[in-house]
Amino acid sequence: MITPCLMAQKKELSQARSYIKSGKDFDKAERLMTDLLKNDAANRTNEKIYLTWFQAVTKQYEAANEKLYLRQKYDTAAFFNLTRRLYSIAESLDSLDAKPDEKGKVKLHYRKDHAELLNQLRPNLYFGGTYYIRKDNFPMAYDFFETYLNADSKPLFTGYDYHKTDQRMKEAAYWAEYAGYKMQDATRTLRYFDEAVADTAKARFAMQYACEAYRWQQDDGAYLMMLKRGFEAYPAFTYFFPRLIDYYQAKEQPDSALYYADIALKSNPKSELFLLAKSMALLNLERYDECIKVSEQLIASNDTLAEPYFNIATAKLNQVLAIDRLNQPRVHRQKMQKLYMEARPYMETYRKLAPDEKRKWAPALYRIYLNLNMGKQFEEIDKVMRKL
Repeated sequence: MITPCLMAQKKELSQARSYIKSGKDFDKAERLMTDLLKNDAANRTNEKIYLTWFQAVTKQYEAANEKLYLRQKYDTAAFFNLTRRLYSIAESLDSLDAKPDEKGKVKLHYRKDHAELLNQLRPNLYFGGTYYIRKDNFPMAYDFFETYLNADSKPLFTGYDYHKTDQRMKEAAYWAEYAGYKMQDATRTLRYFDEAVADTAKARFAMQYACEAYRWQQDDGAYLMMLKRGFEAYPAFTYFFPRLIDYYQAKEQPDSALYYADIALKSNPKSELFLLAKSMALLNLERYDECIKVSEQLIASNDTLAEPYFNIATAKLNQVLAIDRLNQPRVHRQKMQKLYMEARPYMETYRKLAPDEKRKWAPALYRIYLNLNMGKQFEEIDKVMRKL
């Protein structure tokens, strides 16, 4: 006796095939098959259901492709989604088709034809991904690129060797990484990094996204390693060097910051960014005279930069503190006053160039005006200090 479940299954399959033969209602045929798969777990091992589903979607694709060819109105997203569905269905069917029979033998009935068809449609996965990138729909974009990339490891496509034959693989990997990055999903960002970084035109961005992913994961070791790798390959790229310096400053390792600043300056001795990093590292290393020299070099090339003025003034004020620790105020009084006088114009210029940085210049000017007995200026800065 045929159970009611099998009778219903046969009825739905028969109805779906009728829809397909009629040349219309392909979407209804698909819905019948997806409902069968949803409603009964046993149906998920029935090859006939997947084969009919595949045929229904193939017919939808052919109809959509014809409309596009004739320049008739059609939903572009729906067209790309049909390709992705065909891949998903074919891979599920292939896994069933590849199961051994009772004698332990595998007889593949569909793989060759399905692989040939899907290989022809393969570009649609790539362009579907880029379509969703342009639409800022990054989850969908990622799914398309993932399907594109993962086909290389699917048994269905045995012999196609996409990693060797497909020049778009590394580009697809980059865009998958980009989509993962835009979603702030560290796992997805890193999943195809090795392939993405092989795209030399975009490798520096691939490394940047990987750095951010490691930062999200709070993996300091991997983050630092990728920063170094990116800097060594692209020293002039605006992302790696500043963060490498920031990392060492945060870790209070100015000697490492100086090391990388010197390396960077070999590639571009006049770079304001590299010189400023060196100036700050020298200041933190208490190598004040060298800090002042580098900062003066920066001011000579661009007198609108604020930080070199701050660094010079701070270096001179720190030299005062170093002298003060000798506990010989009478012996060194004139030298200390001279340093206060020299620091003053630099810190005042810094105040003009960075008026919002009150917490940096106000305490310094307070100290300068106090020690130089500048009453009017001291009163003014005292009011500023009270509001901090």
